[in-house]
Amino acid sequence: NMLTGDFGISFTQENREVNDIIREHFPISAILGTVSLMVAAVGGIMLGSLAAAFRNKRPDGFIMFIVVIGVAVPNFVFAVLAQWGITEVNKGFNADVLPVGGWGSFKHIWVPAIVLGLGTLAYLTRLMRSSMLEVVNLDYIRTAKAKGVSPSGILFKHQIRNAVMPVITVLGPAIAAITTGGFVVESNFAIPGLGRYFVQAVQQLDYTVIMGLTVFYGAYLVFMVIFVD
Repeated sequence: NMLTGDFGISFTQENREVNDIIREHFPISAILGTVSLMVAAVGGIMLGSLAAAFRNKRPDGFIMFIVVIGVAVPNFVFAVLAQWGITEVNKGFNADVLPVGGWGSFKHIWVPAIVLGLGTLAYLTRLMRSSMLEVVNLDYIRTAKAKGVSPSGILFKHQIRNAVMPVITVLGPAIAAITTGGFVVESNFAIPGLGRYFVQAVQQLDYTVIMGLTVFYGAYLVFMVIFVD
């Protein structure tokens, strides 16, 4: 049945097919993941380029320190800290400036999206910095300098455009990982995406949902890697 795309019926949700869970809740994870991926990709490329431009100087050291924290600290820790911060801000303004959890408007999206994308942003920043430092001494950069191209022109037209290729390569797995939802992040922020249902399925031993979402995620991961290549 699985080979024909039929993942069966949930053990714990009465008369609800696994395909229905994927159909209804994957779009939510995809929206959150798309915003998160934009934050991670744009931020990673910008910060990596900035760190390479100021190699071994204070901006580089500060960015690399942030990168180490982003790589080392799990996103669910950032999620808890973000919720604590939102609670304190709401108390300070004596109003609901930002929602602590839930889903429904852009206010509900951007804090979880940043939290979900921090790990990917840190990884892309480190990769972009290394790639920028590799291309800085190549022949076409020296030729551009000899022709009198401005430093900004060299940076944007030559260095970044060529250094970004390794970043694009790793975006395949990153897209799949983020757009299928951060399991714990969605649970923390009470977002009704696929990740939240996967965590619930594990807790409730809902084997059909676990297997169905695992196969769906695996197929989606393979598709995105092929698409990016």
